[in-house]
Amino acid sequence: MLKEEQTVEQENKSKPDLYYKVDIVVIGAGQAGLSAAYHLQREGLEPGKGFVVLDDEFGAGGAWQHRWDSLTLSNVNGINDLPGLGFDEVIDKDDKAMQANVALPKYYEQYEKTFKLPVIRPVRVTEVIERNGRFLIKTNAVQFNARGIINATGTWKTPHCPKYPGWDKFKGIQLHTGQYKSAEEFKGKHVIVVGGGISAVQLLGEISKVTSTTWVTRRPPDFRNYEFTQLEGRDAVALVEARVREGLPVESVVSVTGLPYTPAIADLLESGVLDRKEMFQEITETGVKWADGTSMEADVIFWNTGFRHSIDHLAGLNLVNKLGGIEMTGKLTTQVAKDPRIHLTGYGPSASTIGANRAGRAAAKELIDFLHLKQQ
Repeated sequence: MLKEEQTVEQENKSKPDLYYKVDIVVIGAGQAGLSAAYHLQREGLEPGKGFVVLDDEFGAGGAWQHRWDSLTLSNVNGINDLPGLGFDEVIDKDDKAMQANVALPKYYEQYEKTFKLPVIRPVRVTEVIERNGRFLIKTNAVQFNARGIINATGTWKTPHCPKYPGWDKFKGIQLHTGQYKSAEEFKGKHVIVVGGGISAVQLLGEISKVTSTTWVTRRPPDFRNYEFTQLEGRDAVALVEARVREGLPVESVVSVTGLPYTPAIADLLESGVLDRKEMFQEITETGVKWADGTSMEADVIFWNTGFRHSIDHLAGLNLVNKLGGIEMTGKLTTQVAKDPRIHLTGYGPSASTIGANRAGRAAAKELIDFLHLKQQ
């Protein structure tokens, strides 16, 4: 290394890290993050100084902008108004053919503009560490220093694909829900759809209209012929909440609600599309093989096996316990018991769209109170 280069490197190492100091950093600008930002501002925190919102997307819309094109307002599950500005004030709800990946980003963009929320993008948070009683939020751009954190990163960026034996041998196509665009790309191919959730069933029905399919799940599907009411929804959320309050690994709200027996599902059952097979044991070069030696050839293995919470950037804070969960507390179970300065929204019972709204409000109020920001 040349002497001049050595001098420059030494000077850079001697410079202290420069961090933009705020009271609270919100990580993520999806439904939970925007709800939290709205309430932080309403409670009196100054945008840009009292709090900022960091988002790793290039535009507004959170995970909605990555949904498949066939998901329209006619079949989308769970659009809820953000606080202060209704969805129908921005988007025509009667336009059932409008794509969700167009409508929701447009709504979120208008929401950010209406309330002048300090969303900074694209900024990806790579690590959060604690130093001298504050949090250092390291990113691929500007670095931040904060007293408290509301993490609202959701799950969409962390797809879960169980690596069955032979995973690397398969010569066909493997993809996850998050990569799906349209059924047309599978024409002429045999598709094995893996997963027992709502997305798996919906996309299975869609793909089966253009090509041959096989449905595979770990457990028999839990179809429930009843109207899903608010009371049943609260009961389902309560089960998930009980787990995270005990520090157990989180389960989704959907995992305890079952699959609604709708007319669409009835049609799929009658047509034989939902003739479910048990989970295979091995992936081969040309398909899959079951424990009894039965095999099936396939061109595509489509994993609808869910997502994991995107919290790797918080690993340095050692929040996860020996059970593999994070013990949570607070009115709506958004506060981390180990460190009350950290709130996780869109985690556990607040993973649903309506839960994310309520969680944003609770997290903002509880964190402001805990940090005594109103008294400053």
